Amino acid sequence: MALLIDHKNKTMSERTTSSNWALAIVQALELGGVDCTSLFAELGMDYAALNNPDARFPQDGMTRLWQRAVALSGNPAIGLNMAQVVRPASFHVVGYALMSSRNLRDGFTRLVRYQRIIGEGADLNFLPQPDGYALTLAIHGDRLPPARQSAEASLAYCLAFCRWMTGKPIRPREIRLQGPPPADLAPYQQVFQAPLKFNAEHYGLIFERGDLEAPLPSANEALAQLHDRFAGEYLARFCSSRVTHQARQVLCRLLPQGEPRREVVAQTLHLSQRTLQRRLQEEGTSYQQLLDDTRRELAEQYLGQVDLTLLEVAYLLGFADPSNFFRAFRRWFGETPGEYRSRRGLA
Repeated sequence: MALLIDHKNKTMSERTTSSNWALAIVQALELGGVDCTSLFAELGMDYAALNNPDARFPQDGMTRLWQRAVALSGNPAIGLNMAQVVRPASFHVVGYALMSSRNLRDGFTRLVRYQRIIGEGADLNFLPQPDGYALTLAIHGDRLPPARQSAEASLAYCLAFCRWMTGKPIRPREIRLQGPPPADLAPYQQVFQAPLKFNAEHYGLIFERGDLEAPLPSANEALAQLHDRFAGEYLARFCSSRVTHQARQVLCRLLPQGEPRREVVAQTLHLSQRTLQRRLQEEGTSYQQLLDDTRRELAEQYLGQVDLTLLEVAYLLGFADPSNFFRAFRRWFGETPGEYRSRRGLA
């Protein structure tokens, strides 16, 4: 299944991935020996839509694609193949905006600003560090927990793109990866060529300051401004009727501080409470339903991180009283969080 950005469809409240990024993923999987034409048919997804620049694929469809590709290939590190399919168009217009930036620091600022064009399941942050810069990544599923390979592919591609743009073998100070180390570290060492830190809080690339502040060979201020305009116009068209997604992103950011009030979310989105509620209703949901759905989705993701205690998960989901979290979890899944972890071998 693919969606067109102007297609008025109930599924438009789902997170989606651009056809450009989906095509890069397909190329990476095919390098690993996966028959994606057959796999798309199996999953009910439109392979031909990969060549339609306005098409978008549901986040959960891409998660299923990763899961099946890993099962078929027997290669849990298949996402790292993304380092071999680098081309600016994979990042949609954002790739060209990056290339025309003064340096990688400005490029990453643009990447964070426009990343929803590439895929809505990713939340990027770019922050200065005492002796460098950190680009961190969180992947959010829709109704399915995200595939680890999706995040690894994003990091591998991003670093390979930086090396391609600069013409230099950039070596980050550290590569941060969630989850335990894999049995075979060799593919990770070969692709990243930098110190690897597993069981990290976030996926991320930690760069030396000099690498990100050096001028890019392709820098062009006039082109950068032109690409900014194209990206801004696309984002405005794409997000104009997608308040559900925008509100969900705000909730993800605010929940660790406690249960977000509707007026705060509306204010963050520069909307009145009445307008927020009306727009959500038009997209088939309500504020309370969206809050509940977001907590449920995040609960699955957090419980998959074995280093988080149940108490920490409760607070990350904005529950001041952990007993409220346990009641909500039983309502969502019909079991306690502890039973959920035990059944999945995570306890």
